[in-house]
Amino acid sequence: MTATERTEHLEVSVVIPAYNEDEAIERSIRRISEAVHSAFEVVVVVDSPEDSTIPAVEAYDAGQVVVRVLIQDGCGPAAAIRHGIQHSHAPVVVVTMADGSDDPACIDPMVRLVERGCVIAAASRYMPGGQQIGGPKLKSWMSRSAGRSLKWFAGVSTTDATNSFKAYNKTFVEQVGIDSENGFEVGIELVAKARRLRLPIAEVPTIWLDRDFGDSRFQMKAWLPHYLQWYRFAYGPRLSTEQLKTAVERKVGK
Repeated sequence: MTATERTEHLEVSVVIPAYNEDEAIERSIRRISEAVHSAFEVVVVVDSPEDSTIPAVEAYDAGQVVVRVLIQDGCGPAAAIRHGIQHSHAPVVVVTMADGSDDPACIDPMVRLVERGCVIAAASRYMPGGQQIGGPKLKSWMSRSAGRSLKWFAGVSTTDATNSFKAYNKTFVEQVGIDSENGFEVGIELVAKARRLRLPIAEVPTIWLDRDFGDSRFQMKAWLPHYLQWYRFAYGPRLSTEQLKTAVERKVGK
């Protein structure tokens, strides 16, 4: 089967934003290949041709798995995720991190949930059966508090709205767009938009382990205000798609 023929039968595109992840990317792709049984491709997105992730991916023997490296037009994780989704080939897109902290065994169950009608399937660290091991305690507390309060008070049907590890219906993402520009807040942005449209969101438990080498790219102080914008946006009445676009322009400053 040619690469083109494999692409035509894809069920899920696994998008990985990466920044100089030459130490981690091979292991992450291998673990995805071992865990995922859906027909999938891996789309690694970097900021520049000089990124050390590129030669590491090119040296990896992917076998029958479709692995592509894309150089995005912008800069940073939000733009990388947007670029990866735009250039994915499957009807379902999963965003996961390059550092191996996410459990790829969750990908197939999330894909099935989207195929059954959910626009988002979240991997949740905070639902029964989920767990977070390691990582900054303040970041964990803030993420857990945001997820639980959105579930209790805004009616969001996941306890882990801030987690980037999610599966999306690609058509939904194309309809609502991605307005985030500054960090990993794409996950909470799309959850907030789905909630305002009253579209179905589901979750599966996951165990997240902090990366065991290299440095985290998360910049809490710089990105927190943008998370808070989408957190507030999740509260409110039901909107149509056109009303949503107007509300985003007004409330998020686009």
